[in-house]
Amino acid sequence: MQKTFSLIVFLFTFLISSAQNKFGDPEVDPIQIQKTFDGWSSYQSKNIMLSRDFTALDVFSKEISKETFLDQLANGNFIPIRLKSEDGIYGYKLFKIQPKTDTSIKATINQIGFDAFKNYKMEGTVFPPFSFKDLDGNLVTNESMKGKIIVIKCWYIHCTPCIREFPQVNKLTDEYKDRKDIVFISLAEDSSDQLKAFLARKPLSYSVIPDMKAYMNESLQLNSFPTHFILNKEGLISKVLPNFESLEVALAKESKL
Repeated sequence: MQKTFSLIVFLFTFLISSAQNKFGDPEVDPIQIQKTFDGWSSYQSKNIMLSRDFTALDVFSKEISKETFLDQLANGNFIPIRLKSEDGIYGYKLFKIQPKTDTSIKATINQIGFDAFKNYKMEGTVFPPFSFKDLDGNLVTNESMKGKIIVIKCWYIHCTPCIREFPQVNKLTDEYKDRKDIVFISLAEDSSDQLKAFLARKPLSYSVIPDMKAYMNESLQLNSFPTHFILNKEGLISKVLPNFESLEVALAKESKL
């Protein structure tokens, strides 16, 4: 009995020390970063990429699943901090939110965690059936897209972050222009006439499909924009992403599979 207990303690200690050895200290002071909402907001927008692949640690530095980590952010009282590591390796650790921390920080983290958790749960599932016509009259369906990687951008004309990333996503389509197995499609809430007038001033290299508000609300249940999907060649959702930076990394990985 004593030997069994000692073995359990050893394994638990080993798991914690392995996670600690893989990563360094928090890249910012977990308490100081909670002092102001603006300070936290600026940090998380640049450093916390929950849609990417990362190693998740709880408050005791024990490695946990990404699902558990996101659930804790959505429903708990924690703040995520990135740990120092090699470039391209992401490790996030949970820290307790301090009693006097601005309540808007917790509310924001809970919302970000909720969105990230919902997106994560969609990965590996079948993308809802579709049969769309783009602005040029081309029919796009599940059947016609079989065997291709599909990149989908969900947006609308009055979404400032959606429009701000146009130059970046246009550049991305150019980088993959020789890959006939990768297709770029965008679903927009707006009407055909509105989109044609808008895109004459702000070009988008994706195939644009109008009048998608109901589909995005009901079939995809989106509540934040932009949202990007990457579908693999089997028609399954590989990634759901909130911004171009995460999309670029995920597509590079998917395109090599």
